[in-house]
Amino acid sequence: MTVTLLGFPWDASSSHARGPALAPPIIRALLYSDASSPYSLSGVDFRDVVASQDFADLPENADACRAAISARIAEAVQSQAKPVSLGGDHSVTFPILRAMKAAHGPVNILHIDAHPDLYEEFEGDPFSHACPFARAIEDGCVANLVQIGIRSAGPDQRDFGKKHGVTMLGADALDKIPFKKLGGPLYVSIDLDGIDPAFAPGVSHPEPGGLSTRDVLTILSKLSAAPVGADIVELNPEKDINLATAHVAAQLVKELAALMA
Repeated sequence: MTVTLLGFPWDASSSHARGPALAPPIIRALLYSDASSPYSLSGVDFRDVVASQDFADLPENADACRAAISARIAEAVQSQAKPVSLGGDHSVTFPILRAMKAAHGPVNILHIDAHPDLYEEFEGDPFSHACPFARAIEDGCVANLVQIGIRSAGPDQRDFGKKHGVTMLGADALDKIPFKKLGGPLYVSIDLDGIDPAFAPGVSHPEPGGLSTRDVLTILSKLSAAPVGADIVELNPEKDINLATAHVAAQLVKELAALMA
């Protein structure tokens, strides 16, 4: 099965700083740059795997935007392609997961992030980038949710997670990852602020004490199931330094495409 690369330039659901909407074309440019290796660490040429791209504009209305995201994911899946989506803020993940549920039923989710994104609502918006996994759980999109790198979670989100059986691990608990919960159908969602700012400074909500880039690559290498879809979100190019975070995002695209293949 081939992979399709999608860009979702949306950040109107961000709570602090805009900028992630600028990220998709920058990541794509690095992927196809002559100065960038096309190979994953395992030696897979992502150009042999990514068979199509969809970087169309999104509607400005939030409801219409979510509907458009779901429709584009559904179209990719119907064409027998696995979607790798580039955000955009993390709010794009909920409409992606709705389309994945329609195709695969509830999915197991590996979620790398500094934040659990389990708010009932944030600043009056139930579809904020702080809420996608709460919405996904309520909508029946989730079989198992394993969150890694969490280091900014209040009691309300922790209580929500306990109520719904979420595995919530900090960056210091990699030996406790329950990989048995991450069988197929598997979806991977990577918020780049899950990675320590030393490695990924270009995010809107940096949190010290996070995962290293190597940690994330090691976690991905230990997955036994080929993901049916994935997203990489929350790159804020306006806060990046020498494209450091964009390069991390591009490498993660290569690794995810290789796993899917």
